[in-house]
Amino acid sequence: MLSPSLAQEIAGDTSAVIGFNVLITDADGMVIGSGDTHRVGTFHEASVEVIRTQEPATHNASQAHQLQGVRPGVTLPLVTDGQAVGTVGITGTPAQVRRFGLLVKRQTEILLRESVMLRSRLLAERAAEKLLADIASYDPEVVEGDFLVFRAAELGFDLRLRRVAVAFEVTVPDTGGRRHGTPTRDMALVRSELLRTVREVFADPQDIIATTAPGWIGVLHRLQPDQPEDALSVGCRRVTDLIAAQGGLTARAGIGEPAASVGALHDSYQDACDALRLGARLAGRVPVHLITDLRVHQVLAAVGQPARNRLLALTATDLRAQQDWPVLRDTITAWCENGFNLVRASAALHVHRNTVVYRMNKIEQITGRPLREHRTTMALYLACLADQLGSGDAAGSSQVLP
Repeated sequence: MLSPSLAQEIAGDTSAVIGFNVLITDADGMVIGSGDTHRVGTFHEASVEVIRTQEPATHNASQAHQLQGVRPGVTLPLVTDGQAVGTVGITGTPAQVRRFGLLVKRQTEILLRESVMLRSRLLAERAAEKLLADIASYDPEVVEGDFLVFRAAELGFDLRLRRVAVAFEVTVPDTGGRRHGTPTRDMALVRSELLRTVREVFADPQDIIATTAPGWIGVLHRLQPDQPEDALSVGCRRVTDLIAAQGGLTARAGIGEPAASVGALHDSYQDACDALRLGARLAGRVPVHLITDLRVHQVLAAVGQPARNRLLALTATDLRAQQDWPVLRDTITAWCENGFNLVRASAALHVHRNTVVYRMNKIEQITGRPLREHRTTMALYLACLADQLGSGDAAGSSQVLP
């Protein structure tokens, strides 16, 4: 349980502080750390009895001379969960070093417990990362869903509970432009801070939280039966706000659909990643995006760039040639997304209704078709969305653990 590297670090640092040599043995009495590095790897006979009895022992010069690898001093047991896992010894006359014994013993046991807890937490994080990655890349032809349900249960998670996937993307300030001598951001520390921040909001023991790639965090959030409809969006917004307060970091979130099976969780996670990417293109300043608001955009992105280019060329070429094309495009989008209602469309655009009427008349003159002919208008609406999506491909390339 006590690694040689940790034992050597503790022994070296403690020896330097108290001015007496400190050595640490394992449960078999072998020295695994010492301020005097020549003693590492030797047998410390006095430790065997100390481990057996879990009682400290002192040895003067004559007593130490009769024991293998022992020098005058004090030897104390290192106990964790009621079990002796090694010893810590301090070299010197017993009268000199006895006063340091209990202090060094307690400090070493504290560091040992912290090391075990850290290792346990890291193992749990790695297991959660692997579970989330397997769900994100789930293929029923390759692995059975029941197998992932069983693996999750071993980690304390019930995948049969109703959940929804959330994907967070965090942008870390670029360190390339820093001046010489300016400290850089520790990426491992940033990762820990981000996970801690997300867990502050998603605190349900059944919430599965894991990093999926640098700057990406996935959450499989358990939905409570009485949870308000907007609670998840509010929680995600709180996470993005908390992260934004951490040294200039920026964060966005994508939210999938509710799910209660491995296959549905896979779809929910893919949807969350698509919502994140699509939302960044269509509403870059908005930090939280729901796939339910972006289904048409998702389908349009999935058809591929050549098809979108052809739709644009055949539907909106003359409009795109206008200098105010972005304004005309936004007007068409608002008209369609607000139920072809002039009042709601003008409110969404934050302009007077007469301005919307003017723009619509201009669009009709250029296209030669009335905007109240809904089939034509819907084709034009899709062309506007294709133009907003640009040249990338947002759907179908979700981030998962490599």
